[in-house]
Amino acid sequence: MEDSPPSELEFRVGQRVHVYGNPRRIGTVKYVGPVEGHPGTWIGVDWDNGDAKHDGSIKGIRYFHAKSERSGSLVRPQNLSQGVPLVEALEIRYRGDSTKDEEDEMYVLSASNRRVSIQLVGKDKVQDKLSRFEELTSASLSYMGVSSPGIPHHINTTIPNMKELDLTGNLLSEWKDVGAICEQLPLLGTLNLSNNFMSPYRSGLPLLKNIHVLVLNNTAVDWVQVQLLGQSLPTLEELHLMGNNISRILPTSSTVVQGFDSLRLLNLDDNCIAEWEEIMKLSQLTSLEQLYLNKNCLNCIHYPDHAGKYESEVTCHKPFQNLRCLLLGGNNIGDLASVDSLNLFPKLMDVRLSENLVTDPARGGVPRFILIARLAKVQILNGSEISPRERKDSEIRYVRLVMSRLLANPEEIKQHPRFSELNKFYGIEDERTSTGTSGPQTMASGLLSITLKCVGPSMGEKPPLTKKLPATTTVGKLKLLCESFFKLQSLKLKLYLQEEGSPLPLLLDNDMASFFDLGIGNESIILVDEES
Repeated sequence: MEDSPPSELEFRVGQRVHVYGNPRRIGTVKYVGPVEGHPGTWIGVDWDNGDAKHDGSIKGIRYFHAKSERSGSLVRPQNLSQGVPLVEALEIRYRGDSTKDEEDEMYVLSASNRRVSIQLVGKDKVQDKLSRFEELTSASLSYMGVSSPGIPHHINTTIPNMKELDLTGNLLSEWKDVGAICEQLPLLGTLNLSNNFMSPYRSGLPLLKNIHVLVLNNTAVDWVQVQLLGQSLPTLEELHLMGNNISRILPTSSTVVQGFDSLRLLNLDDNCIAEWEEIMKLSQLTSLEQLYLNKNCLNCIHYPDHAGKYESEVTCHKPFQNLRCLLLGGNNIGDLASVDSLNLFPKLMDVRLSENLVTDPARGGVPRFILIARLAKVQILNGSEISPRERKDSEIRYVRLVMSRLLANPEEIKQHPRFSELNKFYGIEDERTSTGTSGPQTMASGLLSITLKCVGPSMGEKPPLTKKLPATTTVGKLKLLCESFFKLQSLKLKLYLQEEGSPLPLLLDNDMASFFDLGIGNESIILVDEES
């Protein structure tokens, strides 16, 4: 079943359309009328993907303003579709025959690299079950050209048990249409409207008591619209707002966001928030457990010493009192004070800091073991669980590293708020001092068990080697030892420290730094590679 081309009189400025026969090619009508030198009516479209011909002007005549230099084009009406009602899209998706393109994609390659068509076992049985609409509890109608709820009550009588509905990438733009769809689905708990370009919300949503998960990624909503929507969603638990160019959090009647009493997860990934003060406006969402802020523009984090300005006029809750997961990957955070401030969040135990300056050693950042040592309560870092063994090793390495730095600059202790606590807990003495002044017994106490593994492509198969080495051994000295241990005098070596939980080993590029300086502890693994 295919929606038929509409007549040219049906188009209006602001309407969402797709190319006839290609529901993934979506745009917004910006002009309806004549074009100089060409007969008939033309439709000016600003395409979502920006892949078109011009900015709305041709031969010096401007017909409309596109969002970029090559996102606009003028199209004949018969080449565009206004979409279909929801139930019609459901018929096409679940009761229609497979298209030739779909069938062509179902194949495997033979030994002679020829395509062999395949048939799914049980496909007819599954298809029959999906076609019984009254039993459907979830449906995906992504990129099906859905543009309206259709005939009143048609949705309710067709899919009365629908609980999860994915409407990603359709032609919906009016909240009144969304409201009409939701009102006919009393059991609906999860709704995905991603990649529907929504008009500014004014009204149109009824009270939707059963919607628990709402996905509004790439829908052009701002926080003002979100706040208004929240009034119709009293039991909302998850709200996803990725890719909406949100830069400010604007509460309607207070210095902090109120309402959203059931909200546990808020996803603000891939937006434009630059100031942590904006994030603090969310601090009185008392049920909030997970906050996603990856790929924004944040350059620092802080937790207030005095929370008064962030406490609501009605309650006196600690900021982010129940937050346990905070994802901050891909921002511009560069200072360790921001890392230390994460210890002040009452229940925080899952943190992502990857792709920030502070976690990139190549740009002056610190390795994983330092982050673990500075974050006392965190149990998951950058998606990797911190085992008790990794925490202990990291904290001991960190204490040794700070000790070596304090010898040169005692004032640096102010930059390490956990050092005294950890040093007292582990009872670590300055091993560099003891190894240089006493006899064999003290010297032995400063020896570290180090496992060396050859990984260079031209080194051949060499078994790992475990050696007892002084904590004062430098990287340069270890390279010379490796040349002797593995007979690699003809190669220029590079050494890497393999760290538990870290996706990549740490390059040891300072030949003058000792194990003690680098915080390398007992039973560490060092990879021996070669310069390319």
